[in-house]
Amino acid sequence: MFGHDVYNIPMSPYPEALVRLAAFPRTPLWAGSSSLHEMPRLRAALGARPRLFIKRDDAIPFGFGGNKVRKLAFVGAAALADGADTLMTVGGVQSNHCRATASAATALGLRCVLVLNGARPDRLSGNLLLDTLLGAEVHFVARREDRAPTMAALAEDLRAKGRRPCEIPLGASTPLGALGLAHAVGELVDQGLVPDVIVHASSSAGTQAGLVAGCALHGLPTRVIGVSADETAADLCAAVRGVIAGVGGLLGIDGERLAASCALDVDDARIGDGYGIPTDASREAVDLFARTEAVFVDHTYTAKAAAGLMAALRSGALDTAGTVLFWHTGGQVGLLA
Repeated sequence: MFGHDVYNIPMSPYPEALVRLAAFPRTPLWAGSSSLHEMPRLRAALGARPRLFIKRDDAIPFGFGGNKVRKLAFVGAAALADGADTLMTVGGVQSNHCRATASAATALGLRCVLVLNGARPDRLSGNLLLDTLLGAEVHFVARREDRAPTMAALAEDLRAKGRRPCEIPLGASTPLGALGLAHAVGELVDQGLVPDVIVHASSSAGTQAGLVAGCALHGLPTRVIGVSADETAADLCAAVRGVIAGVGGLLGIDGERLAASCALDVDDARIGDGYGIPTDASREAVDLFARTEAVFVDHTYTAKAAAGLMAALRSGALDTAGTVLFWHTGGQVGLLA
Protein backbone atom coordinates (compact mmCIF):
# COMPACT_ATOMS: atom_id res chain seq x y z
CA MET A 1 0.00 0.00 0.00
CA PHE A 2 2.77 2.43 0.93
CA GLY A 3 5.69 1.08 -1.08
CA HIS A 4 9.21 0.01 -0.17
CA ASP A 5 9.39 1.96 3.09
CA VAL A 6 7.05 -0.48 4.83
CA TYR A 7 8.73 -3.06 7.02
CA ASN A 8 7.95 -6.74 6.88
CA ILE A 9 5.80 -7.18 9.94
CA PRO A 10 7.98 -8.77 12.65
CA MET A 11 6.98 -11.62 14.89
CA SER A 12 5.57 -10.46 18.20
CA PRO A 13 7.60 -11.38 21.29
CA TYR A 14 4.34 -11.36 23.25
CA PRO A 15 1.77 -13.29 21.18
CA GLU A 16 -0.36 -14.32 24.16
CA ALA A 17 -0.51 -10.74 25.41
CA LEU A 18 -1.73 -9.60 21.99
CA VAL A 19 -4.48 -12.23 22.11
CA ARG A 20 -5.54 -10.88 25.52
CA LEU A 21 -5.43 -7.31 24.21
CA ALA A 22 -7.65 -8.18 21.25
CA ALA A 23 -10.15 -9.86 23.59
CA PHE A 24 -10.15 -7.13 26.25
CA PRO A 25 -13.66 -5.66 26.78
CA ARG A 26 -14.34 -2.43 24.90
CA THR A 27 -17.47 -0.37 24.46
CA PRO A 28 -18.67 0.17 20.88
CA LEU A 29 -18.19 3.94 20.88
CA TRP A 30 -16.74 3.73 17.41
CA ALA A 31 -15.89 0.96 14.98
CA GLY A 32 -13.22 1.05 12.32
CA SER A 33 -9.80 2.65 11.95
CA SER A 34 -8.74 6.27 11.88
CA SER A 35 -7.44 7.31 8.49
CA LEU A 36 -3.78 7.17 7.52
CA HIS A 37 -2.26 9.12 4.66
CA GLU A 38 0.89 10.84 3.47
CA MET A 39 1.63 14.55 3.82
CA PRO A 40 3.68 15.32 0.69
CA ARG A 41 3.06 19.09 0.68
CA LEU A 42 4.19 19.50 4.29
CA ARG A 43 7.21 17.32 3.54
CA ALA A 44 8.12 19.53 0.59
CA ALA A 45 7.61 22.71 2.59
CA LEU A 46 10.00 21.43 5.26
CA GLY A 47 12.51 19.99 2.81
CA ALA A 48 12.29 16.73 4.73
CA ARG A 49 14.04 13.55 3.59
CA PRO A 50 11.78 10.89 5.20
CA ARG A 51 8.35 10.13 3.86
CA LEU A 52 5.83 11.85 6.13
CA PHE A 53 2.55 10.27 7.24
CA ILE A 54 -0.28 11.24 9.56
CA LYS A 55 -2.61 9.06 11.65
CA ARG A 56 -5.88 10.96 11.94
CA ASP A 57 -7.32 10.31 15.38
CA ASP A 58 -8.61 13.87 15.12
CA ALA A 59 -11.02 12.56 12.46
CA ILE A 60 -12.51 9.75 14.56
CA PRO A 61 -16.25 10.28 13.96
CA PHE A 62 -17.39 10.00 17.59
CA GLY A 63 -17.67 12.99 19.91
CA PHE A 64 -15.32 15.14 17.79
CA GLY A 65 -12.72 12.37 17.98
CA GLY A 66 -9.27 12.34 19.50
CA ASN A 67 -7.07 9.81 21.27
CA LYS A 68 -9.28 9.93 24.39
CA VAL A 69 -12.03 8.09 22.52
CA ARG A 70 -9.69 5.10 22.25
CA LYS A 71 -8.98 5.20 25.99
CA LEU A 72 -12.62 5.60 26.97
CA ALA A 73 -13.67 2.56 24.95
CA PHE A 74 -11.78 0.44 27.49
CA VAL A 75 -12.52 2.58 30.55
CA GLY A 76 -16.22 2.72 29.69
CA ALA A 77 -16.48 -1.05 29.38
CA ALA A 78 -14.97 -1.47 32.85
CA ALA A 79 -17.33 1.14 34.26
CA LEU A 80 -20.37 -0.63 32.85
CA ALA A 81 -19.13 -4.00 34.14
CA ASP A 82 -18.83 -2.44 37.60
CA GLY A 83 -22.41 -1.17 37.46
CA ALA A 84 -21.49 2.52 37.24
CA ASP A 85 -24.24 5.02 36.52
CA THR A 86 -22.00 8.11 36.30
CA LEU A 87 -18.65 8.92 34.69
CA MET A 88 -16.58 11.56 36.50
CA THR A 89 -13.32 13.17 35.44
CA VAL A 90 -11.20 16.31 35.63
CA GLY A 91 -9.46 18.73 33.30
CA GLY A 92 -9.11 22.31 32.16
CA VAL A 93 -11.99 24.44 30.94
CA GLN A 94 -11.22 23.42 27.35
CA SER A 95 -10.33 19.81 28.14
CA ASN A 96 -10.57 17.43 25.18
CA HIS A 97 -10.67 14.50 27.60
CA CYS A 98 -13.66 15.95 29.46
CA ARG A 99 -15.55 16.48 26.20
CA ALA A 100 -14.79 12.91 25.15
CA THR A 101 -15.88 11.61 28.58
CA ALA A 102 -19.16 13.51 28.36
CA SER A 103 -19.69 12.07 24.88
CA ALA A 104 -18.97 8.54 26.09
CA ALA A 105 -21.32 8.93 29.05
CA THR A 106 -24.14 10.04 26.76
CA ALA A 107 -23.58 7.16 24.35
CA LEU A 108 -23.52 4.64 27.20
CA GLY A 109 -26.63 6.02 28.90
CA LEU A 110 -24.70 7.31 31.93
CA ARG A 111 -24.59 10.66 33.70
CA CYS A 112 -21.43 12.75 33.59
CA VAL A 113 -19.80 15.00 36.20
CA LEU A 114 -16.80 17.16 35.25
CA VAL A 115 -14.46 19.15 37.51
CA LEU A 116 -12.68 21.88 35.57
CA ASN A 117 -10.02 24.28 36.81
CA GLY A 118 -10.58 27.88 35.82
CA ALA A 119 -13.36 30.43 35.89
CA ARG A 120 -16.66 29.78 34.17
CA PRO A 121 -16.58 32.02 31.09
CA ASP A 122 -19.39 34.41 30.26
CA ARG A 123 -19.75 32.82 26.84
CA LEU A 124 -19.55 29.07 26.33
CA SER A 125 -17.36 27.97 23.44
CA GLY A 126 -15.26 25.07 22.20
CA ASN A 127 -15.15 21.97 24.35
CA LEU A 128 -17.02 23.59 27.24
CA LEU A 129 -19.94 24.35 24.94
CA LEU A 130 -19.99 20.72 23.84
CA ASP A 131 -19.83 19.54 27.48
CA THR A 132 -22.99 21.47 28.27
CA LEU A 133 -24.76 20.35 25.10
CA LEU A 134 -24.04 16.77 26.17
CA GLY A 135 -25.69 17.41 29.52
CA ALA A 136 -22.63 17.15 31.73
CA GLU A 137 -22.77 18.52 35.27
CA VAL A 138 -19.84 20.92 35.44
CA HIS A 139 -18.05 22.13 38.57
CA PHE A 140 -15.36 24.82 38.47
CA VAL A 141 -12.37 25.02 40.83
CA ALA A 142 -9.62 27.60 41.08
CA ARG A 143 -6.50 25.47 40.68
CA ARG A 144 -5.36 22.29 38.99
CA GLU A 145 -4.48 20.92 42.43
CA ASP A 146 -8.12 21.31 43.50
CA ARG A 147 -9.53 19.02 40.83
CA ALA A 148 -8.83 15.52 42.15
CA PRO A 149 -9.94 16.19 45.77
CA THR A 150 -13.08 17.92 44.52
CA MET A 151 -13.93 14.95 42.30
CA ALA A 152 -13.34 12.59 45.23
CA ALA A 153 -15.65 14.62 47.47
CA LEU A 154 -18.36 14.76 44.81
CA ALA A 155 -18.05 11.01 44.28
CA GLU A 156 -18.50 10.35 47.98
CA ASP A 157 -21.61 12.52 47.98
CA LEU A 158 -23.02 10.55 45.04
CA ARG A 159 -22.32 7.24 46.78
CA ALA A 160 -24.10 8.50 49.89
CA LYS A 161 -27.13 9.09 47.66
CA GLY A 162 -27.00 5.53 46.31
CA ARG A 163 -25.28 6.35 43.02
CA ARG A 164 -22.40 4.39 41.42
CA PRO A 165 -19.82 6.87 40.11
CA CYS A 166 -16.71 5.86 38.18
CA GLU A 167 -13.84 8.29 38.85
CA ILE A 168 -11.58 8.60 35.80
CA PRO A 169 -8.17 10.21 36.45
CA LEU A 170 -6.86 13.06 34.33
CA GLY A 171 -6.71 12.09 30.66
CA ALA A 172 -7.82 8.51 31.42
CA SER A 173 -4.07 8.01 31.67
CA THR A 174 -4.24 4.69 33.46
CA PRO A 175 -3.01 1.29 32.30
CA LEU A 176 -6.59 0.49 31.28
CA GLY A 177 -6.87 3.67 29.22
CA ALA A 178 -3.44 3.09 27.68
CA LEU A 179 -4.70 -0.19 26.25
CA GLY A 180 -6.60 1.93 23.74
CA LEU A 181 -3.38 3.20 22.18
CA ALA A 182 -1.63 -0.17 22.43
CA HIS A 183 -4.55 -1.59 20.47
CA ALA A 184 -4.21 1.27 17.98
CA VAL A 185 -0.66 0.19 17.15
CA GLY A 186 -2.11 -3.07 15.85
CA GLU A 187 -4.56 -1.02 13.80
CA LEU A 188 -1.64 0.85 12.24
CA VAL A 189 0.11 -2.42 11.40
CA ASP A 190 -3.09 -3.71 9.79
CA GLN A 191 -3.15 -0.57 7.64
CA GLY A 192 0.21 -1.59 6.20
CA LEU A 193 2.65 0.85 7.79
CA VAL A 194 5.36 0.31 10.39
CA PRO A 195 7.06 3.71 10.61
CA ASP A 196 10.61 4.27 11.78
CA VAL A 197 9.44 7.13 14.00
CA ILE A 198 6.14 8.19 15.58
CA VAL A 199 5.80 11.77 16.88
CA HIS A 200 2.83 12.71 19.06
CA ALA A 201 1.68 15.06 21.82
CA SER A 202 2.38 13.80 25.34
CA SER A 203 1.10 15.16 28.64
CA SER A 204 -0.50 12.84 31.20
CA ALA A 205 1.53 9.79 30.06
CA GLY A 206 -1.25 7.44 28.93
CA THR A 207 -1.00 7.97 25.19
CA GLN A 208 2.77 7.66 25.07
CA ALA A 209 2.68 4.62 27.36
CA GLY A 210 0.11 2.95 25.12
CA LEU A 211 2.01 3.64 21.91
CA VAL A 212 5.36 2.54 23.35
CA ALA A 213 3.85 -0.59 24.90
CA GLY A 214 1.98 -1.35 21.69
CA CYS A 215 5.17 -1.16 19.64
CA ALA A 216 6.97 -3.41 22.14
CA LEU A 217 4.12 -5.94 22.21
CA HIS A 218 4.10 -6.12 18.41
CA GLY A 219 7.89 -6.25 18.18
CA LEU A 220 8.09 -3.10 16.07
CA PRO A 221 11.42 -1.27 15.55
CA THR A 222 9.65 2.08 15.91
CA ARG A 223 10.99 5.05 17.90
CA VAL A 224 8.15 6.89 19.68
CA ILE A 225 8.82 10.56 20.45
CA GLY A 226 6.42 12.25 22.85
CA VAL A 227 6.45 16.05 22.64
CA SER A 228 5.56 17.34 26.09
CA ALA A 229 2.82 19.93 26.51
CA ASP A 230 3.71 20.71 30.12
CA GLU A 231 5.87 18.17 31.98
CA THR A 232 9.65 17.84 32.13
CA ALA A 233 11.16 14.91 30.27
CA ALA A 234 12.26 13.29 33.54
CA ASP A 235 8.81 13.49 35.15
CA LEU A 236 7.00 12.38 32.03
CA CYS A 237 9.32 9.42 31.42
CA ALA A 238 8.79 8.23 35.00
CA ALA A 239 5.01 8.46 34.60
CA VAL A 240 5.06 6.70 31.21
CA ARG A 241 7.16 3.85 32.55
CA GLY A 242 4.73 3.35 35.43
CA VAL A 243 1.75 3.13 33.10
CA ILE A 244 3.58 0.69 30.80
CA ALA A 245 4.21 -1.58 33.78
CA GLY A 246 0.49 -1.52 34.51
CA VAL A 247 -0.33 -2.35 30.89
CA GLY A 248 1.84 -5.44 31.13
CA GLY A 249 0.07 -6.51 34.30
CA LEU A 250 -3.35 -6.20 32.66
CA LEU A 251 -2.16 -8.40 29.80
CA GLY A 252 -0.72 -11.11 32.01
CA ILE A 253 2.99 -10.44 31.48
CA ASP A 254 5.76 -9.04 33.67
CA GLY A 255 4.94 -5.33 33.52
CA GLU A 256 8.14 -4.16 35.17
CA ARG A 257 10.18 -6.14 32.67
CA LEU A 258 8.13 -4.75 29.78
CA ALA A 259 8.62 -1.19 31.03
CA ALA A 260 12.35 -1.71 31.54
CA SER A 261 12.72 -2.98 27.97
CA CYS A 262 11.18 0.13 26.43
CA ALA A 263 13.27 3.12 25.36
CA LEU A 264 11.50 6.37 26.21
CA ASP A 265 11.96 9.57 24.23
CA VAL A 266 10.43 12.87 25.38
CA ASP A 267 11.01 16.29 23.82
CA ASP A 268 10.29 18.91 26.50
CA ALA A 269 11.76 21.83 24.54
CA ARG A 270 8.39 22.94 23.10
CA ILE A 271 6.56 23.84 26.34
CA GLY A 272 7.32 27.56 26.13
CA ASP A 273 5.63 29.58 28.86
CA GLY A 274 3.46 26.66 29.93
CA TYR A 275 0.42 24.51 29.35
CA GLY A 276 -2.00 25.88 26.77
CA ILE A 277 0.12 28.96 26.02
CA PRO A 278 1.06 29.25 22.33
CA THR A 279 4.64 29.68 21.21
CA ASP A 280 5.95 31.20 18.01
CA ALA A 281 6.74 27.67 16.81
CA SER A 282 3.26 26.34 17.64
CA ARG A 283 1.67 29.27 15.80
CA GLU A 284 3.79 28.48 12.76
CA ALA A 285 2.77 24.82 13.00
CA VAL A 286 -0.94 25.73 13.09
CA ASP A 287 -0.51 27.80 9.93
CA LEU A 288 1.74 25.39 8.04
CA PHE A 289 -0.31 22.25 8.72
CA ALA A 290 -3.49 24.06 7.64
CA ARG A 291 -2.03 25.65 4.52
CA THR A 292 -0.17 22.58 3.22
CA GLU A 293 -2.41 19.66 4.24
CA ALA A 294 -5.73 21.17 5.45
CA VAL A 295 -5.01 19.62 8.87
CA PHE A 296 -5.91 21.57 12.01
CA VAL A 297 -3.79 21.37 15.18
CA ASP A 298 -4.42 23.06 18.54
CA HIS A 299 -2.01 25.18 20.54
CA THR A 300 -2.29 23.17 23.77
CA TYR A 301 -1.16 19.80 22.45
CA THR A 302 -0.91 18.99 18.78
CA ALA A 303 0.60 22.28 17.56
CA LYS A 304 3.46 21.91 20.03
CA ALA A 305 3.93 18.30 18.91
CA ALA A 306 3.85 19.48 15.30
CA ALA A 307 6.44 22.12 16.15
CA GLY A 308 8.66 19.38 17.57
CA LEU A 309 8.22 17.34 14.42
CA MET A 310 9.04 20.31 12.19
CA ALA A 311 12.15 21.18 14.19
CA ALA A 312 13.43 17.60 14.04
CA LEU A 313 12.87 17.37 10.29
CA ARG A 314 14.42 20.76 9.55
CA SER A 315 17.50 20.01 11.65
CA GLY A 316 18.08 16.68 9.93
CA ALA A 317 17.69 14.79 13.21
CA LEU A 318 15.32 12.32 11.52
CA ASP A 319 17.16 12.04 8.19
CA THR A 320 18.05 8.39 8.77
CA ALA A 321 14.38 7.46 9.07
CA GLY A 322 12.61 6.18 5.99
CA THR A 323 9.15 6.97 7.32
CA VAL A 324 7.96 9.36 10.02
CA LEU A 325 4.38 9.32 11.33
CA PHE A 326 2.67 12.23 13.07
CA TRP A 327 -0.03 10.73 15.30
CA HIS A 328 -2.70 13.44 15.47
CA THR A 329 -4.33 13.06 18.88
CA GLY A 330 -7.13 15.56 18.23
CA GLY A 331 -7.98 18.78 20.03
CA GLN A 332 -8.94 20.91 17.06
CA VAL A 333 -12.13 21.99 18.88
CA GLY A 334 -9.85 24.16 21.01
CA LEU A 335 -9.17 26.39 18.00
CA LEU A 336 -12.80 27.53 18.23
CA ALA A 337 -12.71 28.47 21.91
